[in-house]
Amino acid sequence: MTTPPHNKFDQPIGVTVENWQACALPPATVMTGQHCQVEPIDPQKHAADLFSGNRVAADGERFTYLGTEAFDDVESYRKWLETMRGPDPMLHAIIDLASGKAVGVAAFMRIDTAHGVIEVGNINYTPALSQTIAGTEAMYLMMKRAFDELGYRRYEWKCDDQNLPSRAAAARYGFVYEGTFRQHMVYKGRNRDTAWFSITDQEWPIVSAAFEAWLDPQNFDANGKQVNSLQKLRQSLANH
Repeated sequence: MTTPPHNKFDQPIGVTVENWQACALPPATVMTGQHCQVEPIDPQKHAADLFSGNRVAADGERFTYLGTEAFDDVESYRKWLETMRGPDPMLHAIIDLASGKAVGVAAFMRIDTAHGVIEVGNINYTPALSQTIAGTEAMYLMMKRAFDELGYRRYEWKCDDQNLPSRAAAARYGFVYEGTFRQHMVYKGRNRDTAWFSITDQEWPIVSAAFEAWLDPQNFDANGKQVNSLQKLRQSLANH
């Protein structure tokens, strides 16, 4: 274990952050990958695709752990999207490049520019995006914006402690579990213990390299099945 620095009183303190300056808010611009495009939400443009995409799933199933219930009609959904346009939260639509349709959303939120901390949340993938290469790439594009473009030090993921798919997704993407805040909030009339995860800028180079290797077309066979998992690729990179 590295010995921490000490101040003039011989007290252990945190390491110096050289030339730190506050980060900027995320810009309202498009992020484009090989399989998807992530763009600031436009309710008039995106609501219909997203609403119909969610209706394909069992009614309301994908809203269990979100702050709202499933919407009954596209107009009420559109009105809610209007409240999510930023600057915080700044919701984004995930566009499948093959179909041109909006197939999911995710937001930059709880943005602390002074300390370089930003969270990804309000994630809602329709069945058309779940468990796809595009779904993974969208998360990578948002991380790249936070770390590489804007210089944030910490990227957070939080979810209901009971939301096992979200916890599994966080681990798959490379987030480190930090603990659970007990009785963190009340939503939908019930308690929420919140699981906290993060990626730091020091961890980002390996996480980023693993995403790049995973997204390489050579990492998929003729049937589109992955050759190496993200977890395996990160482990391999960490051992070199």
